[in-house]
Amino acid sequence: MLRARLVDASILICYDNEVATPATKATEVIIVRDADQAREFLVQGVWLQRAGAATARSVAQALSWCLTLADSGSALPPLGFVADVGQLALGRKKQSRARTEAWSLPGWSDGLGRGYEDLVLGRLFADPLFERASDALRRIEPAKQAVGLAYLIRQMTARLTAGGVEFSPGIIRGLLHDKPEDVLRRGWESLQRDGPMALLRDLYRDLIAGSRRAADLLAIEDVIALEHKTALLSMSEYVAHRQVLQAAGLLAEGLTNVRPRSLPGRPDVATRLHDENAYPVGGFSSISNRGTMESLLHSQLALMETDPAQRPDLFDVKFLRDELYYYSRDENQFLRRRRTFLFLLDADLSQQRFKDASLPFQRLVLVLGMLLAAQRQLTLWLAEEAIQFEFLFVESKPTAALEEERKLLELIYREEIAAKRVTVTTIGRSDMVAICRDRAAQSRCQGLAISAQSQDLDLIDIEMLVMQVDGPAPVCDLLIEGDESREPLERWRETLRQVLRQWV
Repeated sequence: MLRARLVDASILICYDNEVATPATKATEVIIVRDADQAREFLVQGVWLQRAGAATARSVAQALSWCLTLADSGSALPPLGFVADVGQLALGRKKQSRARTEAWSLPGWSDGLGRGYEDLVLGRLFADPLFERASDALRRIEPAKQAVGLAYLIRQMTARLTAGGVEFSPGIIRGLLHDKPEDVLRRGWESLQRDGPMALLRDLYRDLIAGSRRAADLLAIEDVIALEHKTALLSMSEYVAHRQVLQAAGLLAEGLTNVRPRSLPGRPDVATRLHDENAYPVGGFSSISNRGTMESLLHSQLALMETDPAQRPDLFDVKFLRDELYYYSRDENQFLRRRRTFLFLLDADLSQQRFKDASLPFQRLVLVLGMLLAAQRQLTLWLAEEAIQFEFLFVESKPTAALEEERKLLELIYREEIAAKRVTVTTIGRSDMVAICRDRAAQSRCQGLAISAQSQDLDLIDIEMLVMQVDGPAPVCDLLIEGDESREPLERWRETLRQVLRQWV
């Protein structure tokens, strides 16, 4: 049996007699060559699950989840941990707490069992991100739920820096072909005879120690990947989606939830655009002799005669004399303004799929992350207004140079696109000016044109900012010049802050 410790993506091979110190935060992968030892690891682990009872059905489920995890090339944590996470995330019945009964097993201390239940399972019960991830898993089609669960376990063990075991997936397939009752019997006999193997005890200690160290069991990017189903996609698509979310969070650091004051000389006034909506607010406050038929008191209908021969009746007389009674309401008006934000991405940005040594992500990933951060912040600050965001990919040739980026934004804004709050389209360069002017005729329109080369846009009716990205830091000539001595990432943040400042 070999032990491989993963430290910063490098593998260091050590031997059985080397003892890893508990203080290390490296992820230890133990390679098991002996097939009998691997089977013992699995059959014993079945009985160590604590979120539910070990039954024939739970054995088959846990083994199938482990097989999916092993097929993805990931190290296996204890099978009991896999079964617990699967039961809590996909179980039909909501578990209120972990099982409390304990067994008297050789080598298995009560402290180890309680530590696992309190510090690992207890955190899962109380973690809102895990609850959100579980809801996302249940919405995935059943055929792919095992893949999503494997992703969830892989991300959790990585954050816990807990070790795992690697062996041939064929051993798991062999146990799946056996009767679940036989697997349970062999596991229980092994536990009663020898107690949990030392490897299992070490891995449970790693889980407990990792839970003590980790601030969070899951990151928000992990949950979003399950909600958007990018965790089920290819590795390139998954990495691109995750990096854009991380870049948005990185660039939005320092932004507050409080809307900043408007710039001097730019008063916040309501315009009279044809599609702005005015809504009456307030309820009926009094009764008057002026109003519309919709607000007429129902009691006034008693003045009407049903016989045409008796017309004009008292209702007609009072109507002509303005003596009918109407409900009167508050005349205040609520004006909900229409605002459109345009983000123009030129096709020449395809040459910016380049990572500088001073930046954590590619330039184009930072561009998308900046737009995502801007959209989120504007939605937060301008929640009382009717906002529309349009991402326009400007192409001059039939071939779409930014097709992958367009698909990525459609994936990120899937819910907003369905709600018609966000639009992602590809347009021709000749149609760009006409589309922008059409949006400006319908609402107050502001935009940001991004390209790798300097451009001069003839858009008088739109507050259009122009940003050029052809180096580690963006250049926006309409904004206040930043300090050139700043780090490139800080200049990206400053550009985002100044763009939002100009718009709000």
